[in-house]
Amino acid sequence: MRVSLFAIALLFSLPSHAAMVSAPVDYEVGGKKMQSVLVYDDAVKTPRPGLVMTPDWLGITPDNLSLAKQVAGKDYVVLVADVYGVDVRPKNPDEAGAATKAMYQDRSALRARINGALAQLKAQAGKAPLDGRHWGAFGFCFGGTTSLDLARSGADVAGVVSFHGNLSGDPAFKDDIKARILVLHGADDRFESPEQIAGFQTEMRDAKADWQFLSYGGAVHCFAIPTADGSVPGCRYDPLAAKRAFAQMRAFFAEAFAG
Repeated sequence: MRVSLFAIALLFSLPSHAAMVSAPVDYEVGGKKMQSVLVYDDAVKTPRPGLVMTPDWLGITPDNLSLAKQVAGKDYVVLVADVYGVDVRPKNPDEAGAATKAMYQDRSALRARINGALAQLKAQAGKAPLDGRHWGAFGFCFGGTTSLDLARSGADVAGVVSFHGNLSGDPAFKDDIKARILVLHGADDRFESPEQIAGFQTEMRDAKADWQFLSYGGAVHCFAIPTADGSVPGCRYDPLAAKRAFAQMRAFFAEAFAG
């Protein structure tokens, strides 16, 4: 999928003085070497909330780092989470499918890795301009699923946002949800069946979670990813739905961090 800088610019505008830091963060989870990437605007010195971003199935790519920088702006410090390990960097949809399949088959490892990424973000307090009090997470497609699993694991974050993520949990684990949850869904997304949506909503009710589920009419899978050009069937960027969804995410985090 090709980068559409114009499409990204429709979502956000960065001040001309922005000095975006992009720094690797190396660590291990369960003996597996990981390398996430910390991004933030170093020209703004005000401490701010920290967010863990899990990208789509392609993982950490230049396109996904660009998107993380746009989200971070002057408002957040964002850690782009590596949940595959340094030895897995998918180059195409086939490799990405194999990588996500392995993670879906081992949700305990996935939970450990996303919690490990959160711990690394929190460890940056005092080094990066983090306020040390406000934490959240968001993700796209497979990353949306991963972010929901972070919430399901009982992680100490104020809020979690899923953009067109797979909604199915793992019945092997009992939910321990403390975070507020926002699901942003394409109303015409064929990757999630009505039964899966209903199952997720039942799961949230049973967990007594504070949750919201918003559907965008006409939007399909990947609607918030500027580079989704339809080359993967059923996966296409929708600029209007994306603009609304990102605005909703910012309002959601503002509310979550306020109280």
